[in-house]
Amino acid sequence: MFSEEKKQIIKYGILLDKYELVSLTCGNLAIRMPTGEILVTPSGIAYDEMEEDDIIVCDIDGNNIEGDKKPSSDTPAILYIFKHRPDINGVIHTHQPYATAISLIPGMTEFRVCYTGMANACAGNVPIAPPSPAGSVEMGIDVVNYAGNSRAVILGNHGVMTIGSTLKEALYAAVYLEETAKGYLAARACCPDGKINEMSDEYIQQMVDVFKYYGQGTPTIPTDLVKKVK
Repeated sequence: MFSEEKKQIIKYGILLDKYELVSLTCGNLAIRMPTGEILVTPSGIAYDEMEEDDIIVCDIDGNNIEGDKKPSSDTPAILYIFKHRPDINGVIHTHQPYATAISLIPGMTEFRVCYTGMANACAGNVPIAPPSPAGSVEMGIDVVNYAGNSRAVILGNHGVMTIGSTLKEALYAAVYLEETAKGYLAARACCPDGKINEMSDEYIQQMVDVFKYYGQGTPTIPTDLVKKVK
């Protein structure tokens, strides 16, 4: 059951590896189906070795519906997110190094948008949550408590969780967050005082709004929306 969605999970898992957001078997992906079932990756299987039958299907309480593999150890956190965010249908957890490194900077509680792509994909600034144990439901609790309107939360000293109305939204958030983190850390290393040129709140919101018109099947961006802001 859900063959196409299982294929998508495997495809996106391989993309996480391609974009260097995971190493070996770390991380996980999950989809909530319109009928309520949850599809989640198995524990400890590399994405390029994963097969459709390896994907676990369970209900919102974690009861197995299909699949004989052990689900990801982060399933309790994933299910917590789905239970408390009915607008979310895709969840991705990575150990992406550059975004995680942001959480190691003393005093950082939020990663402000400094690339337009991050504003687009993450829907604004990304909060940084305190460290929580891998495999714990606290990871999901932190995502729900900290995310707000953002599609990503950086988990202190651990990794990243991205969320979206679709798995594709969560994937875009993870990729563009990492791209921005690379640029941010490079720029910060070049600045003697560690300060970079930031984007204003108005500019960030403009880029969030512009992304609503991205891709096929959407209207042309309104001219008023792309007027230059400071």
